[in-house]
Amino acid sequence: MKRYEPQKEEILSAGIDIGTSTTKLVISRFSLMNMAGGTHMPRIEIIDKEVIYRSPIYRTPLLSETTINIQKVEELVANEYIKAGISLEEIKTGAVIITGETATKHNAEEMIHQLSYKAGEFLVATAGPDLEGIIAAKGSGAYAFSKKTGKTIANIDIGGGTANVAVYKSGKLCGTCTLHIGGRLIEFDGLRVKSISPPVQRLLQKWNSSLQINSDREHSDIKRVTDYMSEVIVHMLRRNLSEEDKVLLLGHEPNWVEGIDVVMFSGGISECIYQYEQGTKNVATYDDIGMMLASSLNDNKLLKSWLWKEPEETVRATVLGAGTQTTEISGATIQVNSNELPLRNLPVFQISLESHFDLGVEKIGPGVAEAIEIYDPHREGQNFALYLTDIPYLGFKHIQKFANAILQAIKQKPKKGQPLVLVLESDHAKVLGQTINVQDQTVSVVCIDQIKVEHGDYLDIGRMLQTSVVPVVVKTLTFHNS
Repeated sequence: MKRYEPQKEEILSAGIDIGTSTTKLVISRFSLMNMAGGTHMPRIEIIDKEVIYRSPIYRTPLLSETTINIQKVEELVANEYIKAGISLEEIKTGAVIITGETATKHNAEEMIHQLSYKAGEFLVATAGPDLEGIIAAKGSGAYAFSKKTGKTIANIDIGGGTANVAVYKSGKLCGTCTLHIGGRLIEFDGLRVKSISPPVQRLLQKWNSSLQINSDREHSDIKRVTDYMSEVIVHMLRRNLSEEDKVLLLGHEPNWVEGIDVVMFSGGISECIYQYEQGTKNVATYDDIGMMLASSLNDNKLLKSWLWKEPEETVRATVLGAGTQTTEISGATIQVNSNELPLRNLPVFQISLESHFDLGVEKIGPGVAEAIEIYDPHREGQNFALYLTDIPYLGFKHIQKFANAILQAIKQKPKKGQPLVLVLESDHAKVLGQTINVQDQTVSVVCIDQIKVEHGDYLDIGRMLQTSVVPVVVKTLTFHNS
């Protein structure tokens, strides 16, 4: 390669969404290029993302109401890779996301970690209602719409078990909220009610309703439930949930302050509204309240007071977000022991130097001690990543002192020989990593920069690519209860 020729590389990414009702997969191709000039520090960026394969939409395989059929899910994914003409070795990044009520199954965590290892070299496991909403908003087009227009848009992704809401303004996340609202919260078997989810049962108890399992599917309170769900969405968008509404709240209340300009619906219920998948290889219709809920949303006059923007994707929004929007690329000037990669599920502990070097360095030792107490209280050897922020200007002597402070601090860790994982807000990864290696050659260093994470996130770092960068996925891992 000539010195001034831009560096280019293509990698494949997979997205797998295992939801309450459906499971689907996409394969995407990412194009990477060095966007800096020949005499400048390399800056590798993803310049293009192309979806090259979309699976049919399958019903999520279950062994029972509380157990996912892990073998069937693995077979489904393996068969779709064959259809796409893709081998496991070709998948360099991506995400498996478990969504909605499926995350409450007792073997959900086992399944998602097992699948993430079997479906590609660096396919990460993700779960958690807030993250679901964020990923869906990127897959549906809501995030891009907010960035383009500057408007505040609420993407409401409603599947079989949950409504995951993410609010964006000008491309920035304002807040999230998750509700127990979805198509499979009441299911039918012929002319009778087959199942009612616990949140809806609690709601019916408050109403003193006679609706129960084996009730007639024409029971008037079924429509009352779907109409009420649409009202709760209105109250949620206004950040004005009543105590009764909170029966359907999963986790925290709406946490944005901005007024909503536009709403966008994605997910399986959005498909009931817009029917994008008509004529494609799709699953059979479900015996549940999905269509009725879509009708209640369409008929709610208060919901119509907001501008409705059609999504780019309906039922596939989350899987497309997982496959195309979760991966970031590190800086090119990094110091990485390739033998340690990939690294998965590292909790992030942030230490701010507060732009004051001497005081900041003194925080590293106590910070590592606190990280051990939080993430490895039983001293079993759980590793973590240190996120070092607000770093002031560093001269040669500063770097030396900085490296030494880190090396002294990690002596507190109970398991020796673990890789030292550092994430820097500023462009100091290579010089700091090399200095640590010079001061102690026994320490294995993975030091990266140009990645934004937050305290409490989880981090996955893939193998180094030809362009001397590593793919990174920042995520949450929350398996919620119904």
